[in-house]
Parts: sequence; structure tokens; C-alpha cells
Amino acid sequence: MINATKKWIFLKISAVILIPLMIWFIVNLVNFYDKSFEEVLFFFTNQPSKFIFSLFIIFAYFNSSLSISEVFEDYIESEKLKNVANKSLYLFAIIMPILTILLLFKLSL
Repeated sequence: MINATKKWIFLKISAVILIPLMIWFIVNLVNFYDKSFEEVLFFFTNQPSKFIFSLFIIFAYFNSSLSISEVFEDYIESEKLKNVANKSLYLFAIIMPILTILLLFKLSL
């Protein structure tokens, strides 16, 4: 299978997975409006919420890195610069969700 086809399929699959996760996040974000800090903190330290939010973060970064990678492919002509940009983007897309999830799990300690 062609590399571009794999990217396209992964982009579509991650977008479909993100739909229910985004709805869940938006509904809960709206509920945070009149909650106290302790209630919001309890929500993020609650085990099911922590797991679902972690999935949301992982798929959001995965989807955005694939999308931005396609922009690099289309608009950067230099192969060397394109490779550096893509590798930096993928590194960022790995490190940021890990840091976010670690901080989220550290909240519950």
C-alpha cells in the first residue's frame, strides 16, 4: 500500500474515533462552568474520566500531526527541510500527550 494511502486511512479512522471523544469532552466542558475547582479536579482524577481524556488527547495529537504533515508535504519543497519538519512534528506529537497524561495521573496522587 502506498504511504500516502496509509496516512489517509489513519487520518479518517482517527477522525471517526475522535467524534464521540470530542462530544464527551464538550459535554463535560460545558458542565464545568458552574463547578468548583475541587469538582473539576475530582472529574479529572476519576478513573474512567482520566482514561477517556487520555484517549482523547492521544487521538487528537495523532490526528493533528497527520494533518499538519500533509501540509508540510504540500507546501515545503526542500526534502531536507520537509523531513526535519515532519520528524520534529512527530516527536512533538509523542512527547506532548505523554507529558499531559503524566501530569493528569500526577493530579490523583
